[in-house]
Amino acid sequence: MNQKNSGRLDALVARAQQDKAEREKGYRERALKMYPWVCGRCGREFTAANLRELTVHHRDHNHDNNPLDGSNWELLCLYCHDNEHQRYVDATPGKDGGTGKAATHNPFAGLADLLKQE
Repeated sequence: MNQKNSGRLDALVARAQQDKAEREKGYRERALKMYPWVCGRCGREFTAANLRELTVHHRDHNHDNNPLDGSNWELLCLYCHDNEHQRYVDATPGKDGGTGKAATHNPFAGLADLLKQE
């Protein structure tokens, strides 16, 4: 890739990251004004000192679905938020990134022969 295209790509990526940060800041600020600073799962309470550990979770897992009434949001601590996303990945077929290949090793392949020897 030449230097001109590389510079354009860097600028595009930087702009996308900036837009994402602005979008997140908007719904995060609205959610923090709308809801009490308590994790919706574990009930942990937050103050201004540790508010960075409270996240906005999108119930439908669509980060572009941000209704003004906040009906798609819930505040979760970092740990509960990570747990919720892992549960979603585990429950969604094909989301594990696996190849879908079955195991080929059979640990009991020679068991019948071993039992016959005794």
